[in-house]
Amino acid sequence: MKEFEYLKSRRFFAQIAGGMEELGAKELNELGAGDVKSVYRGLYFNADNETLYRINYQSRLITRVLAPILTFDCHSADYLYKTAKLIPWDVLFGIDNTFAVFASVSHSKITHSKYAALRLKDAIVDYFKEKTGERPNVERLEPDIWINLHIERNRAVISVDTSGGSLHRRGYRLQAGSAPMQETLAAAIIRLSGWKGEEPLIDPMCGSGTLLMEAAMKYCNIPSGYLRKRFGFVRLPDFDSTAWKGIRRNADHKIRDLPAGLISGSDISRYAIEDISRNAMSFPQTENILIKAVDFKDIEQIKDSVIVTNPPYGVRMGKEHDMGRFYRELGDFLKLKCQGSTAYIYFGNREYIKNVGLKTSFKIPLVNGALDGRLVKYELY
Repeated sequence: MKEFEYLKSRRFFAQIAGGMEELGAKELNELGAGDVKSVYRGLYFNADNETLYRINYQSRLITRVLAPILTFDCHSADYLYKTAKLIPWDVLFGIDNTFAVFASVSHSKITHSKYAALRLKDAIVDYFKEKTGERPNVERLEPDIWINLHIERNRAVISVDTSGGSLHRRGYRLQAGSAPMQETLAAAIIRLSGWKGEEPLIDPMCGSGTLLMEAAMKYCNIPSGYLRKRFGFVRLPDFDSTAWKGIRRNADHKIRDLPAGLISGSDISRYAIEDISRNAMSFPQTENILIKAVDFKDIEQIKDSVIVTNPPYGVRMGKEHDMGRFYRELGDFLKLKCQGSTAYIYFGNREYIKNVGLKTSFKIPLVNGALDGRLVKYELY
């Protein structure tokens, strides 16, 4: 156990979407992390057990947190296998538990991530077979423990996923439309808007309501992991159940109600409205989100509010739609019906920004899956 790297260094690695590194660093500092250093799509930080649990339970931006157990030079798959087989895996889990391995490789002699993952999996299985005569089972979707392997420039890091799967899966998305926004991106947009509940927040094209749900969770102080059934850090050899219960209790104690009318949304699709209505029932507080089925062009006005939205784009609408005209109509709506408001619009396809025809206050690159999108701010005087 003492050989595990994170136990000596208390250094962890948080994965985060591209463009969100600076935001993520600020959030980690707020949650108590020390010596935060950002790299592309990641953040290194120091944390004691309580801080590690708090970050996993409350971070709205991080994708997952890895605890490194071994770092070594690795120039071949055979050496990877031999080295990984020396790790005391039974300290982390037993033959009655399931596990999964996910890997990434870059600029290394091992060129295929799936093959690297396979060799690490073989080493883990053979470790147990030689020690007990039995083997644990691999479970790809909901394993008891996730093991991460990252090899870059022939330097390998084997880590335990302390999050137990991606943290963007909040658990409230009971229903989702055809192209839902990732929860962590929605949380980043709400944070970048600076909204704190001092004026109404409205999404006139809400889809399945991810932006509305993240805004409500932020206002109500609902921890992002509130509905999560398990976390990977419970598998760590130094897991402290008393400290974890205290972190959870202190965070949950701060939850507050959402005033009626503070957050609202609409969508032209009644199916989308049904989706968000079901999702909003995940928490007692979010049931106060107001939802209605209406085309944004038919809304009479939105005054003195914060508008956040992720409009449809070609991938979601289909090529038969005239997207240039759609975004011109959106620009007219903002200009004529939303005076005194501030709009934060995420463009999955940034080519359409020019069609809106309004002066922008900022354009911030934010990744949503494979989309290199832009968050654009409009001040509507």
